[in-house]
Amino acid sequence: MSNSIKTILVTGGAGYIGSHVVLTLQQAGYRVVILDNLVYGHRDLVEQVLKTDLVVGSTLDRDLLRTVFADYSIDAVMHFSAYAYVGESVTNPSKYYENNLVGTLTLLDAMVEAGVKNFVFSSTCATYGVPEELPIPENHPQSPINPYGATKLMVERVLADYDQAYGLHSVCFRYFNAAGAHPEGILGEDHNPETHLIPLVLQTALGKRDAIYVYGTDYATPDGTCIRDYIHVCDLANAHLLGLEYLLKGGESTVFNLGNGSGFSVREVIDAATRITGRTITVVETDRRPGDPPALVGGSQRARQVLGWNPQYSDLDTILTHAWGWHQQRHG
Repeated sequence: MSNSIKTILVTGGAGYIGSHVVLTLQQAGYRVVILDNLVYGHRDLVEQVLKTDLVVGSTLDRDLLRTVFADYSIDAVMHFSAYAYVGESVTNPSKYYENNLVGTLTLLDAMVEAGVKNFVFSSTCATYGVPEELPIPENHPQSPINPYGATKLMVERVLADYDQAYGLHSVCFRYFNAAGAHPEGILGEDHNPETHLIPLVLQTALGKRDAIYVYGTDYATPDGTCIRDYIHVCDLANAHLLGLEYLLKGGESTVFNLGNGSGFSVREVIDAATRITGRTITVVETDRRPGDPPALVGGSQRARQVLGWNPQYSDLDTILTHAWGWHQQRHG
């Protein structure tokens, strides 16, 4: 890598994971340009915390993309602007195929046209479907069970073809449940609607919700509730920085899982949140949701070995403590 400052385009950079990645890039000395349609992103976080160029628009807008690549000397693209509600993807797959697949294709074509060769892609463990083994390795069969996972898998296949045809190099990160918030409480999770367990539990602790619903207590797990692999968003952001630097140093296209390698059950999350917040959290047990695997845990040895990734905040209490600080500040 040369000593000149590199400029990184981050799509979805005003969102939850994207904003943490932008801050991590800035702290590492990169210049960042954000492209975000602000459907789920937050302008106030860009203006008050990230303080960088924000282009408001969609990856489906080919003319806008051409303008961005013409106006800025982009060295690499990091792509987070996907819709990610699994249930909605089942009821409205058109929205997901257009934004997640066509939008990404449009972005990749603009990159090829502009001669930008490095792409870091936010993929998902949802490409695996129901796991055949735990922890899930990168070579696990990919058989998504919802359109959201299908769109991400299609992009992964597109990227393999674009590498062969156009020399566009990519790192795909398949990650598990992003959680937590910046330790200083300046960035965090703020979705509307909110579907993720940890913010829902903390909103219940704050009195913003009457109860937290537990979907299924009869799974073949130690306490009967689903087990998920929660990864701190700052550890996730650090992995993306390492993936970018791997590409900028000439690394070949590849794929990494990002997870903790250990899972926590729904009950364990609620119990820990009760302890950390000191609040009463009302729990309502109800039926299973269709398509929820009993356990999802990712093996991340490849990222540790190849990228030198070393998660700093892997214990549940730390993840919840950081998230609680953010939620009290943002929603308290």
